[in-house]
Amino acid sequence: MSVSTSSAIANSAQAIAIELREAHLSYLDSQVATLSGLNMFVPAGQWTCLLGRSGCGKTTLLRYLAGLLNDKVEWGGHLTLTHGCSLQGQVAYMAQQDLLLPWLNVLDNVLLSRKFDENEHDPVASQHQAERLLESVGLADYQQAMPAQLSGGMRQRVALARTLMQDKPVVLMDEPFSALDAVTRYKLQNLSASLLQDKTVILITHDPQEAVRLADQLYLLQGRPAHAQRLSVPDAPPPRTIDAQCAELQQAILTQLEQDYE
Repeated sequence: MSVSTSSAIANSAQAIAIELREAHLSYLDSQVATLSGLNMFVPAGQWTCLLGRSGCGKTTLLRYLAGLLNDKVEWGGHLTLTHGCSLQGQVAYMAQQDLLLPWLNVLDNVLLSRKFDENEHDPVASQHQAERLLESVGLADYQQAMPAQLSGGMRQRVALARTLMQDKPVVLMDEPFSALDAVTRYKLQNLSASLLQDKTVILITHDPQEAVRLADQLYLLQGRPAHAQRLSVPDAPPPRTIDAQCAELQQAILTQLEQDYE
């Protein structure tokens, strides 16, 4: 492998672009590759959305980029990053489940990453930052609430604030809104687009409409093993209102994805 001010609240880290060329990935206990011939470009400071059938390797790719699978998979090809850096220590991961610790209140859940940061020297400043983030996601009055007291949408807003608190240049999102009702999902899409502005975001989703609304770059993972196909996105900047152009692309995605289920 060769490695050649953030959101509206905080972005101290410089945005990173990621390029994958002729990459392949397979689990060590499998004879069949999960991903093969993968070519993708993830621009710095933009949203790249990935769609594909269940089991095609979307989450595997994200977990590899997050450094969670290094001893479980075989990787080949080229992973190139801007600024001559590595992804180690540069990634925040937001999962489908909010993963809030039930014994910590909302504020302490947002502060969790700082509790384990050996470079944390100003806990008072960190608390003030967490409080500002909770205000930005509309939860200023819920700092002392426990996760069990929150709705699903509120819990995901806490998870978003916790992700922002990490202040990483790359944010990997694995279907973070999939369990929410349509209106809450729509609102969180808009909120995330605003607060993660200038971050390099890779979003996995099974919802073509969500991808069409949020993507600066849009890829379909298809085939067995899966490869990436890039699709053109509508002219309007994200988050988009679903107009005729968006609806046409959404239908084209569904038609193309249907081929993998035949």
